[in-house]
Amino acid sequence: MKRSTIRRTERAVHDTAVRDAILDEALFCHVGFVVDGHPVVIPTIHARIGERLYLHGSGASSLLGATRKGTDVSVCVTILDGLVMAKSVFHHSMNYRSVVVFGRAERVTDPEEKLDALEAITNHVQANRWDEARQPTREELTQTVVVRVPLAESSTKMRTGPPVDDEADIDLDVRSGVVPMRVVRDPLV
Repeated sequence: MKRSTIRRTERAVHDTAVRDAILDEALFCHVGFVVDGHPVVIPTIHARIGERLYLHGSGASSLLGATRKGTDVSVCVTILDGLVMAKSVFHHSMNYRSVVVFGRAERVTDPEEKLDALEAITNHVQANRWDEARQPTREELTQTVVVRVPLAESSTKMRTGPPVDDEADIDLDVRSGVVPMRVVRDPLV
């Protein structure tokens, strides 16, 4: 069985354009991998270029250290769109969009690809930021590790819509509906 097989098929989305839109909108991801036989999950910034997902960080990080020889990872992004409040606690849920990517993280050694990835990651956080800020020095580039993960194996899931209340609960005097959620950028402090 493929790692990316979705068991709750009513939530599955098989459109790569939807997958790409979620990866491009989500501001951060969580990366899971194994170090010395122990599972580790870390949050980090990412960016997508075509069919590759790029991650970056210090060469001292456990993830980036593990990629010296390549390591299998699971990368998860989730965007929370709403809290689904049903009349019964059993039917409470969340409206969300998520992507899980499975693959081998490999270090980027080509200088041009590394710069392209760093530009994409920087602009993922804030549009056009790469052109506004000082470019990295040679020393900073040496201290920064970039890895790529192919998007060949991934799963995309979504839940949208109102609560699904049981017929017996419809007349209960309990509020139900969706509490919309979103990320809002405040002015720079």
